[in-house]
Amino acid sequence: MQWLILEAIKLSHGSFGRQGQKLFNPVCMDLSDKNKLRRFVPLVAAILVAALAIVAFYEKGGLFSASRPQEISFFDEPVPSFVKRGKLTVLTRNAPTTYYEGRFGPQGFEYEMARAFAQYLGVPIEIRILDSVPAILMAMRQGQGDIAAAGIVRTAQREGIYSFGPGYLSVQQQVVARRNHQFPRTVEDLVGMNIMVLGDSVHHERLMAISDEFPELSWETAYDMSVEQLMEKVWRREIHATVADSNIVAINRRYYPELLVAFPLSASKQLAWVVRQGDDELMSALHAWFAGFEAKGELASLKEKYYGHAQVFDYVDIATFHRRIRNRLPLYRQHFETAARNHDLDWKLLAAMAYQESHWDTSAESPTGVRGVMMLTEDTATHLGIVDRLDPEQSIEGGARYFVELLERIPSTVERPQERIRFALAAYNVGMGHVWDARRLARELGRNPDSWDCIREVLPLLSQPDYYKDLPHGYARGTEPVLYVQRVMDYRDILEKRLALAASN
Repeated sequence: MQWLILEAIKLSHGSFGRQGQKLFNPVCMDLSDKNKLRRFVPLVAAILVAALAIVAFYEKGGLFSASRPQEISFFDEPVPSFVKRGKLTVLTRNAPTTYYEGRFGPQGFEYEMARAFAQYLGVPIEIRILDSVPAILMAMRQGQGDIAAAGIVRTAQREGIYSFGPGYLSVQQQVVARRNHQFPRTVEDLVGMNIMVLGDSVHHERLMAISDEFPELSWETAYDMSVEQLMEKVWRREIHATVADSNIVAINRRYYPELLVAFPLSASKQLAWVVRQGDDELMSALHAWFAGFEAKGELASLKEKYYGHAQVFDYVDIATFHRRIRNRLPLYRQHFETAARNHDLDWKLLAAMAYQESHWDTSAESPTGVRGVMMLTEDTATHLGIVDRLDPEQSIEGGARYFVELLERIPSTVERPQERIRFALAAYNVGMGHVWDARRLARELGRNPDSWDCIREVLPLLSQPDYYKDLPHGYARGTEPVLYVQRVMDYRDILEKRLALAASN
């Protein structure tokens, strides 16, 4: 090591010539004086060790690049905690507006934002799922995460306790009720109604504030449910109304179209991430990243993806379906018949799937990026060798092949062909992983995992924390695949009867 240091000193001395000698004079640099050299060696060694350590960290972490030299400087600030750990730990909850396992992998508005932030930092992301916003906030106070990305409303009360990042979505609290049921128009109408809201929530706080003016107003609080479950209870007419944030209402009305917004219960407020207390480096990096994320239009694009198409879902508009059998189906019937013949399928089933997916609209595109008449993802299309998802012939052929792949993965213990079709349809909608979870849960509950009648009762349980928390694929919109299978089978039956009637005429 001393030889290395000496050589480095000699090299630098020779390189700088007389100017170099002047530069070294302040530290008594004289190579002919061994005693002075010995005094100088520790200083040089310390400098070289520090430099080597910085270079080694630089190359290992990959955090900095020539294009982003200004992000974090280790020369001025201590190493950020998340860099020391080598990851960004994100606390969130399993829900359609935050994080969930979709048909083709992790999805969710909050998840995609957090993933983009982690990529900006140059560290991997670690997702930790908790049951509720109160549980997430408590975990943040205990230092269990770097950020909480869980649709958390920034309020004055919370700002006194937690560190919030920039606001990214404006929401308001809304009273949600079911059409053709007891329906409130004003706060006064809520008096005497069966209302349930989440405990320890901003919704409960808001009702408490309103009760000063309406002392007869009463409600129940739920501590072991999600707001999505409360909305489902309204849809099932088990309660009259609940309160939810507008972004959650917008997403869930696609699944429960009979739910309506009765009226807003508060002014608009911002959703924001909670950042670990005292982590100034992370907060600074978050603000820098968010400014660019918003300026480049990526935030607006993400909002459009998840909320731009949040409309009331049309269950089975029979009149529209009959009309489209006349004016759209003839354009693509030959493609359905050819693909079905190639894969030994019922072409009317393929046509019913396509109608459920896209209403036979070849240019259809969902907020999550699936496209075409059979609504294939880009990854699935690539896997199937489909070049153009918007080409109806390619899309229908790809959809048929993908459906056959799903059919072949259904266990042989599911023997009846119609049962196998229903299982495969559910997988086409929600993903095979969640179908496996439903079968596993059915066994644990003493139900028959090979019976669709049992599975359709078990699938909705995948949206309840007590059931999905121990399953490999976690949360799923379990009611949706049940409705999907029923609608596809209904469309097929209607189409079959319509064609039979046309043939008889």
